[in-house]
Amino acid sequence: MEEKISDISFAIEELSKIVKYNSKTINDDDVQSAHIPSVQSQSHIPSKPFLHGCNLLIQVLDKIGPTMAVLRQDVHQNIQRLEKLIESDPVVYSNLVEILKKEAREGNSRHVTSCTRAFVWLTRSMDFTAALLDKLVKDPGKSMEKAVEEAYEITLKPWHGWISTAAYKVALRLVPESKTFISLLMAKDEDYETLKEEIESLISVLVPILDEIHSILKTFHSDRLRSA
Repeated sequence: MEEKISDISFAIEELSKIVKYNSKTINDDDVQSAHIPSVQSQSHIPSKPFLHGCNLLIQVLDKIGPTMAVLRQDVHQNIQRLEKLIESDPVVYSNLVEILKKEAREGNSRHVTSCTRAFVWLTRSMDFTAALLDKLVKDPGKSMEKAVEEAYEITLKPWHGWISTAAYKVALRLVPESKTFISLLMAKDEDYETLKEEIESLISVLVPILDEIHSILKTFHSDRLRSA
């Protein structure tokens, strides 16, 4: 029987597809019509691998438990919003950058229900996940509450209003122990060292992708959108 690939290994496999795409030139007309600074190149961000990574995020949040229910719901809704637009033209929107260009041209990128905003928040949520996993791997003795708090402080809090921030402070009291969380991440018959290697591989693939996405969002003046 073929061995079942773990969720983290599957995410690494999918996200690695993004790395394989070469930079593509932005059409000058697109730049001018979108009212963004002239740039020489941009990365092609394939929609499907990115959304696969976001779905992994949901699985990680599920393992943290109901304390992350609000963030999980936001992630799920943002995935659905992007998927709906992608389904309207799978060829064009196979590249997420095309969504940014479309909404920038139309002047809709800052709207509460824009796909640009969904893309921004999914990226930040993945920042949070990467930071959380990194902290737990580098310091296994760190409490889950402390790891979640530190990851939240550097990734999501700067963009949240006081209501969201207050909700997270309450949620922190309900997170599981770090050992419990780690055990939930392990595949059947997997040991900690194997999981640690997988997480480190995931982070090494994911963080450069997120850095590239943030660079693209900055080009489209969408990197500083705050929660509504």
